Amino acid sequence: MIDLDKIDIANHEFTGEEIGELLLASVKQMKQEEFTKTHQVAVNPAVEARHKVGLSQKEFAEVMGVSVRTLQAWEQGVRKPSGSAVTLLKIASQQPQALLAVR
Repeated sequence: MIDLDKIDIANHEFTGEEIGELLLASVKQMKQEEFTKTHQVAVNPAVEARHKVGLSQKEFAEVMGVSVRTLQAWEQGVRKPSGSAVTLLKIASQQPQALLAVR
């Protein structure tokens, strides 16, 4: 069995046999409920709020009173929203209908 901790996964070219071994080992682990690695992905508050409201970036930016580029910068973590924008994002996340009511 190939030991993934001892190889550079990004640069290793797996053979068909190695891939098969890894897939079989994964299935065995899942059947035995041996989930050893978990990943948590932090969701950006701007992305979360927009998805909860159900609007496109253009529509959400208009409701928030910012440009699409500003919203994209928030969503990508390039810029942080101001205090009032943070409050609006919280309202959008917790009460999406409230934000839609002012649309």
